[in-house]
Amino acid sequence: MVAYRERIADRELDERLGYIGAVLIEGPKASGKTMTATRHAATIFRLDEDPAARGLVTLAPERLFGNPTPILFDEWQVEPRIWNKVRRQVDDRQEKGLFILTGSATPNDDVSRHSGAGRFSVMSMRPMSLFESGHSTGEMSLAKLLDGERQTGLGTHLTFDELLRRIVIGGWPDLIDADEASARRWLRDYVTNIVEVDIPRLGTRRDPRNLRRLLEALARSVGQATKATELAKDVGGEDGPAAKQTVSAYLDTLDRLHLTDDSEAWLPHLRSRARLRTAAVRYFVDPSLGPALLGVGTEGLLADLHALGLHFEALVVRDLRVYAQTLNARVDSWRDSNGNEVDAVVTVGPDRWGAFEVKLNPDSIDEAAASLLRFKASVDTRQGEPACLGVITSTGVGGLRDDGVHVIPIGSLGP
Repeated sequence: MVAYRERIADRELDERLGYIGAVLIEGPKASGKTMTATRHAATIFRLDEDPAARGLVTLAPERLFGNPTPILFDEWQVEPRIWNKVRRQVDDRQEKGLFILTGSATPNDDVSRHSGAGRFSVMSMRPMSLFESGHSTGEMSLAKLLDGERQTGLGTHLTFDELLRRIVIGGWPDLIDADEASARRWLRDYVTNIVEVDIPRLGTRRDPRNLRRLLEALARSVGQATKATELAKDVGGEDGPAAKQTVSAYLDTLDRLHLTDDSEAWLPHLRSRARLRTAAVRYFVDPSLGPALLGVGTEGLLADLHALGLHFEALVVRDLRVYAQTLNARVDSWRDSNGNEVDAVVTVGPDRWGAFEVKLNPDSIDEAAASLLRFKASVDTRQGEPACLGVITSTGVGGLRDDGVHVIPIGSLGP
């Protein structure tokens, strides 16, 4: 059994349990939700594995709720009736930190399920960042960068070969110490189960062949603002483009399983007259899913350096999302019709934000820094000055350049 590694989510869960009655942890299967929640719970019910516990929800709920708190209801969506009962318990007891629910799928909307506002805090949990898996030193803190602090870091400990493996293996807790061949087999089975088991369990009928074509199309679209109309051409295959409703339903299903994690368009005030592109940039919740769906490993990534750069970007964006969550911040992208773009804009509040370019090749840092400075010049001052401009790269020495742009090796970035 893989030893538990401390997660950034551990601290966040403690904080949430301190101010609200119930916390719902959402995220993809195998991201570590159950393991983390278990460490904070006094009583555990695994609803996906325990038919007796599912029966008690209706027949004798007091047998569930009469246990020491916090009480964990793992995979709550298997027995959705537990939601209203937990909500009622929170209302009746008027206490904090009573319940933890985990879910790897969001159930369909149910008019009988009451709002959890004021009772539930919803917390996302993604696969592990490089800092959590021990592959980043965390010397360069995202929080401190957004506070305007100057920092240094050395990312040379993370070799190029190891970085490639981190893209292919991903941040799944079960795979942190796995070799590449074992990880690829695990990921192949993971995708198969998603298509053949998890999606049908949601109660929606989907053609497995079309689903696989969509997943492969998304894998080819990582880091790009690919529209649904383009995806429809791949999903339909030889029969022509799939219907828009079909593609939208498929994308919604993947979102409900927390497998996709797109970057929405950042919409600041701009002096530039260039039309902003508002299509979301496509990402999976973990960079490993792209190579897995395309059937490539480290050698295959090396054969296409442009694609490798996009999959590296997916890894960086995943880590930024994990670190940004501790700040209650969001990660967006920015692109205009003239081809100008910023890979990640991290927004903490209405006037506190930072912009980051992602470059696999350290030789491209000068070009990326110049692009960020042009971007800064185009932002209306009503948006506020950026707290940080940074180029996140694969290796090397991190620090602040004379032009005010931070260089951040991914092996030095942390929360």
